[in-house]
Amino acid sequence: MSEHSNPELPPLPYDYDALEPSISEQVLTWHHDTHHQGYVNGLQAAEETLAENRESGDFSSSAGAIGNVTHNGSGHYLHTLFWENMDPNGGGEPEGDLRARIEEDFGSYEGWKGEFEAAAGAAGGWALLVYDPVAKQLRNVKVDKHDQGALWGSHPILACDVWEHSYYYDYGPDRGSFIDGFFDVIDWDNVAKQYQNTVSKHE
Repeated sequence: MSEHSNPELPPLPYDYDALEPSISEQVLTWHHDTHHQGYVNGLQAAEETLAENRESGDFSSSAGAIGNVTHNGSGHYLHTLFWENMDPNGGGEPEGDLRARIEEDFGSYEGWKGEFEAAAGAAGGWALLVYDPVAKQLRNVKVDKHDQGALWGSHPILACDVWEHSYYYDYGPDRGSFIDGFFDVIDWDNVAKQYQNTVSKHE
């Protein structure tokens, strides 16, 4: 049986209070240390179950474990991107190649932003800006939970978590204000790096 490295919770790339007032220290602590850790733990447990079932030949619990891999694995991967996409000195608008590509694929930055905000307002989990290597274009997608509504083969480059645990403590039911706060801390340099790394593999 091949050896796989266990998934681990990555440290935040900034202090827990660094994104205030957009995201409070309390929310970031809960969100990273409890919620994200829970997805890492769930992924580890599901992988262990699958390995044990392959060893024993009893696959009665394998279907459920496979579902737990996609749910928890997607939660782990998207949260990791979410933390990387933000910075205390973030905000503003994208520039350079990423800006040009957004304008090409969405007509304008404002056209992209309005569509992304609509996705974030309606999603039951995540709003994502992804690169679709089949159509060779950027797209906004609305993902429910962590793994429902994704486009096969696409690569997320910007992730906004709109589960209630992301914002309810800070904003109550006012998700729109949380989305505005998210835009105030987007690290467009990181998003541009994600974009360049993805496009270089497919174009």
